[in-house]
Amino acid sequence: MPRFLTHLRHVDLAVPDYDKQLDFYSGVWGLTPVVKDPGIAFLAAEGSPEQYVIRLRKADEKRVDLISYGAATPADVDALAAQLATEGVTLITQPDAMQTPGGGYGFRFFDVDGRTIEVSADVAAREHRRIEEKESIPVRLSHVVVNTPDLDRTRAWYERHLGFRLSDSLSSPHLGEVMHFMRISTQHHSMALARGPHTSLHHVSFEMRGIDEYMYGTGRLLRAGVRKIWGPGRHLAGNNTFSYFLDPHGNTVEYTTELEELDEDAWHPHVYDFSQPEVTDQWGTANPMNELIAKESFNDVDRGVFVAPPV
Repeated sequence: MPRFLTHLRHVDLAVPDYDKQLDFYSGVWGLTPVVKDPGIAFLAAEGSPEQYVIRLRKADEKRVDLISYGAATPADVDALAAQLATEGVTLITQPDAMQTPGGGYGFRFFDVDGRTIEVSADVAAREHRRIEEKESIPVRLSHVVVNTPDLDRTRAWYERHLGFRLSDSLSSPHLGEVMHFMRISTQHHSMALARGPHTSLHHVSFEMRGIDEYMYGTGRLLRAGVRKIWGPGRHLAGNNTFSYFLDPHGNTVEYTTELEELDEDAWHPHVYDFSQPEVTDQWGTANPMNELIAKESFNDVDRGVFVAPPV
């Protein structure tokens, strides 16, 4: 099928304690608030042309509001919407002018697990800048990982309807396959699917300028008392570094850098055995992967499944 998606734009989160969440992302995590209205905020990464990479909304229940992807043109947005409709995918909105920062043209729909997905084109680029040496703030959004109770069904849905391709998988002798890394470009993954007990957010990852900046950022968070779950280390699948922390509402967020760029014509997916320590961490510097880390990554049950966000 044609590839309509170009890149990951933003992840939108709803939380009860909005002020605490906003303080975290605009403070120690290093994002820049660009629009703040009562109960909703849009936060940008200084090195990214995206208008925002995280949206926060005050709500009674914690949920993922939506995951947003870019398309190249409004014609691609229309073509994808028409294709999804004929394939029985539930459209939440029809393609139309968008009212979020930067405008643009887009629509929303539910994926197979009930997440709200948004696809848009013609969003105005934000004035951004080069992140300087030793500046330990996110350059851009890197990828998002979601939990799904039916790993293969969700993988097949994203391949069939949105043109994602499999880069690599993780498995173990006892559990079988537990994660699929999915791409829409030469970037090893912009989304990964993790097998979990329920539909929820696994983690959101932010690209840093380089190894030094990634380590400075990791250290800043540790000194600030932010709870670290796992890292620092370097994964085998994707070859990227990782330091995982918890935001104030228990969502896992990651600092990473040097995510692998693939030669798609020559690439063949691997199945890596994640029970081997060098698969989860090539460096051997991270705390060992254990049940506690896995449990934190399962997150709370997402209350937004098959419920469109109000904005």
